[in-house]
Amino acid sequence: MPKHGKRYRKNVEGLDRNKVYSLDEAIKLIKERANAKFDETIEIAMNLGVDPRHADQMVRGVAELPAGTGKTVRVAVFAKGDKAEEAKKAGADIVGAEDLVEQVQKGEINFDTAIATPDMMPLVGRLGKILGPRGLMPNPKVGTVTPNVAEAVKRAKAGAVQFRVEKAGIVHAGIGKASFDEDKIAENVRAFVDAVIKAKPEGAKGTYVKRVALSSTMGPGVKVDLGSITGSA
Repeated sequence: MPKHGKRYRKNVEGLDRNKVYSLDEAIKLIKERANAKFDETIEIAMNLGVDPRHADQMVRGVAELPAGTGKTVRVAVFAKGDKAEEAKKAGADIVGAEDLVEQVQKGEINFDTAIATPDMMPLVGRLGKILGPRGLMPNPKVGTVTPNVAEAVKRAKAGAVQFRVEKAGIVHAGIGKASFDEDKIAENVRAFVDAVIKAKPEGAKGTYVKRVALSSTMGPGVKVDLGSITGSA
């Protein structure tokens, strides 16, 4: 087994790895242990009772985080004409059409989120093998293929986080920074969990949310009671 460093061993002191904590307790424990020299990201992982190999059990969507993500999001928009101007005015960092497609094909991907107008998708579709594996391919299901590019840009900048279940049935995302107040982190956790629950697919059987855990970038994971998040406890 790999040996853990001194910082990790210190961070797990006083933490019961088998205990399921309330949301407030978990956030307090994580903030106390986020002691790196940088502002650590607070991350959430949800184990879901789905098998994403089946189309009717795929989970994906977008969560609007009320307190934002705490990081600057660079947004690229594939659009032409008036829509391109709308995107620029809304604060998009990169706006283009054929020229932007060429940049991406050359490996120049200087953005965190990509948005496209519907008419651009035949062109953007060529980038599926490049953007898809990075989770950057525009998709109408999460609102990134839309004629309303200005609204989509504003949402992305404000803290809209896309999620997609992985092969093992896990959804994870960064939902804030360790420097956030505890109540802000709690707001974001509740918003994210609510979005994932609302995205429950028709094919999901049995227990949908099996486990929820929070951690910071360098800290240990802390199990969280689902009821304390949803208010059903």
